[in-house]
Amino acid sequence: MPVISVTRLHVRAWRHIPSVLAATMAAAWQARAAPGNLAVSVLSASCDTYWTRTVWQDEPAMMAYVRAGVHRRIMRHLLRWCDESSVVHWHDSVARLPAWDEAHRRLSDEGRHFPPPGAGLPPAFALPRRRFWRELRIR
Repeated sequence: MPVISVTRLHVRAWRHIPSVLAATMAAAWQARAAPGNLAVSVLSASCDTYWTRTVWQDEPAMMAYVRAGVHRRIMRHLLRWCDESSVVHWHDSVARLPAWDEAHRRLSDEGRHFPPPGAGLPPAFALPRRRFWRELRIR
């Protein structure tokens, strides 16, 4: 059954934006080439906030990507580069990229967040505004 993954990164400081942007694009191209990847989309919601959506054939394919190559190397830098990060995965019967409003809802309601929101409240981040020049669908 296909697995959908959505991530959101908020960059800690302007000086980290080039590194985060380069890492995000490198990870997206790695995902595109990874066995079992069905779709990749990256969105720059603002200069300091980046979202990704990926669709995977199954969970083992997604986890093989997460633990390998560029993605594995950049994960160790996230605490230095970003002051917020969120991720959510879910199984779906259809292998398609979710709409951004669905991605936002799932990430808000079901995602894992760093730092965790206080008092069990969902994190307060805005729905990403899609503009055609800020979204890259790689596959």
